[in-house]
Amino acid sequence: MTELHDATNVTNPEHAEHHIVTPRTYIFVFITLLIFTGLTVVAAYIDLGIFNPVVALAIASFKAVVVLLFFMHVKYQSRLIKLTVASGFFTFLVLTTLSLSDYISRAWGLW
Repeated sequence: MTELHDATNVTNPEHAEHHIVTPRTYIFVFITLLIFTGLTVVAAYIDLGIFNPVVALAIASFKAVVVLLFFMHVKYQSRLIKLTVASGFFTFLVLTTLSLSDYISRAWGLW
């Protein structure tokens, strides 16, 4: 009985080869996260009016994506895993948009 080799490892994706991330990549990611943390602190001291939370959330989202891609190894996973992570971000975006549209549309103090 001859067993066929599944080169793309579709049958058991959990048995795929692991990608080895070099320390240089981790150092680059660490420096990137430090820079964007400093950028968050700098942005907190600048008065941008109503855009302060928008800038803070944009920086935090970028840092979350960097952590997901490199520390959680999503960058090296299958398309199914990437689609699952992307759908989580899409759900977050939809819920945030709906919450903010409800908040903005209220007539505070006009009752």
